[in-house]
Amino acid sequence: MLAMMNDASLPDDAAEQPVAPPRVVPIPPSTPSPVNLETDASAHPPLRELTAADLRSPRRRRVVLPVFLFVATCVSTFFVGALDWNPELYIESNQAGRALAANWTEGLIYMGAVIGILLTHEMGHFLQTVRYGVPASLPFFIPVPFVLTGTMGAVIGMEGSRADRKQLFDIGLSGPIAGLVVAMPIIWFGIQSATVVPISGDIQLGDPLIFKLLRDYLRPELGADGILDKNNALLMAGWVGMLITGLNMLPISQLDGGHVIYGLFGRKAHYFARAFLIAAILFVVVGQHYNWTVMLVLVILLGVDHPPTRDDSVRLGPARTLIGLASLAIPVLCFTPLLM
Repeated sequence: MLAMMNDASLPDDAAEQPVAPPRVVPIPPSTPSPVNLETDASAHPPLRELTAADLRSPRRRRVVLPVFLFVATCVSTFFVGALDWNPELYIESNQAGRALAANWTEGLIYMGAVIGILLTHEMGHFLQTVRYGVPASLPFFIPVPFVLTGTMGAVIGMEGSRADRKQLFDIGLSGPIAGLVVAMPIIWFGIQSATVVPISGDIQLGDPLIFKLLRDYLRPELGADGILDKNNALLMAGWVGMLITGLNMLPISQLDGGHVIYGLFGRKAHYFARAFLIAAILFVVVGQHYNWTVMLVLVILLGVDHPPTRDDSVRLGPARTLIGLASLAIPVLCFTPLLM
């Protein structure tokens, strides 16, 4: 314990005795601890080399055009729904105005259902790009008012070179999964409310496998030959949603399925894409399904092989791998190659 004291408080002899100088105890220099290079490298992985995409400043996101196309797609889907998904017939017979006045509720139901599926699908992609900081546009909807669907879906532009393999996998798969979450209840209620039609019904469209499975489960009394009338807003919206989801999940190019299969297999996915392209060409040419020619040409122009990501060495992990492998069944369940 230290105390503050002066000479008056000390004995005389003690005050007259010389004071020994303080003893200095040398302190040995500290020895630096050895560095474990292996542990340090694992804790701090080496920095990757910057690419041209990292040095570009992000573009300003366009708003006016995506909003305009969204509104136009709402109008076009309402238009075809109110015209019983056969707008050409009503326009040629000058009955379009009367049909719109009589069937506007069907048009609104179809518009709300199909836009809900498409918007949820695209927002699944968009929110993941925001999560990973990948520059992306707002969804661009594609209105087509003179075909039975009223739309050709929607697309999002993004700088995929900013995403690594795992991030691109998440971005690609989130859209179809989100869209299916909305589409399945719509299909469920559509099948329950649809009427049965003979083979010569007005709208005869090929049913995807998921439709057949749900029809057999929900309405087993129809039998294998039962045909549901697609002149039903919910059923038709579900059919369009399945067509677009299944088409997007085909394992080729920069479709959603192309992102997923590249995430699963890396550059080996090119073999799957090329094999699928050969099979698609044979299907169109040999089977004379020429209504798919335009889509086939677009895929070829986009490029069959998926481009490399920012970092292809990133692993998906067991959970993502299992989900990705299971998602390969989506085009089998949802896609309808035989439209009519």
